[in-house]
Amino acid sequence: MAKAGGPYAYSRAAFGEATAFAISWSYWISIWVANAAIAVAAVSYLSVLAPGIAGTSGVPAALALALLWTLTLLNCLSIRAAGGFQLVTTALKLLPLAAAIVIAFAVVAGDGGATLRPFVASEINLGAITAAGALTLWAMMGFEAATVPAGNVKDPERTIPRATLIGTLIAGIVYILACSAVALLLPEAQAAASNAPFADFVGMYLGRGAAVAIALFAAVSCIGALNGWVLLQGQMPVAMARGGAFPRWFAATSEAGTPVRAQLVSSSLVTILVIANYSRAMSELFVFMALLATVAALIMYFVCALAVFRLRRTGALPRSALLAAVAAVGTLYALWTLYGAGREAVTWGAVLLASGIPVYLVMRSGRSSREAAGIPAAPPESAAAASQRSS
Repeated sequence: MAKAGGPYAYSRAAFGEATAFAISWSYWISIWVANAAIAVAAVSYLSVLAPGIAGTSGVPAALALALLWTLTLLNCLSIRAAGGFQLVTTALKLLPLAAAIVIAFAVVAGDGGATLRPFVASEINLGAITAAGALTLWAMMGFEAATVPAGNVKDPERTIPRATLIGTLIAGIVYILACSAVALLLPEAQAAASNAPFADFVGMYLGRGAAVAIALFAAVSCIGALNGWVLLQGQMPVAMARGGAFPRWFAATSEAGTPVRAQLVSSSLVTILVIANYSRAMSELFVFMALLATVAALIMYFVCALAVFRLRRTGALPRSALLAAVAAVGTLYALWTLYGAGREAVTWGAVLLASGIPVYLVMRSGRSSREAAGIPAAPPESAAAASQRSS
């Protein structure tokens, strides 16, 4: 379906406006909750440089919020400046991963795999796999973003699926190699207690200096990722507001074209969430935030999988047996990983999703009033302004 909006467009075509709003709301939640997790991850790697960070209650949360609000200010001042910062940090992202992969290949080649953690079949069980499944999905979240600009992509029916599958395959190979190196060569007890596993892994073979360098690169990589998602947490509500899915209040931008309102609201929500969980240990805080962001995204994935069946019935999608089979697997996978995320994360996710109900009711009431008065649902925008915003 070559429609701009991705998950929002699919859910609206299949189930109507209310469901589409719920999907947009849950997607926005997944973005700003993910920002909490990424900020905590950056602080985790910075703790290698200052070990006292991890051992002091409340300090990791405070530093994570300091990073968040610094990048929020940057994105409020200038999208161009935020983009330049993103370009620099993205180039550093692969260095910690590449270091882990190279070391692992060298170690295994040198001893024939004698140092690899042995496979113990009795340790593998469905409960462990289910719990790991939800956390693993955290690493792959965001692949749906390629569908959002479908209206501006040449030959989207061919280009977007190929780009998504190839990109996911490349990212999957890189992360399988890098994470397997840490999981199979770093002692289990050390890995479980580590706030910076890649740094600890490199340090085990190359010494403290290398570990500090990797921790620094990993922290910069996390900060760069946080910058990109902070940009998205502001841009997404603006796009949805201009499309009529979010309250019009979010559509306003500053003279520089930055979505200051959306940024301030998003980062304020992150702040409340982090403060409510500040007493957790740093690694526990990261896992909780990652699971919560995954739960919010899973709601979107679940509804989009169900949308396939609805759109096949209405004729909007072809009646392909393969497509139906893929949608069925996607539906079951979403339910399985929701279960694996655990009761706490799912409960928090349900509460955050339910918080959108009064927003939707107020928005629908206001739209009905505007329609009765003959006022457009969204502020008009010239072609030139639209073009400039897209650029």
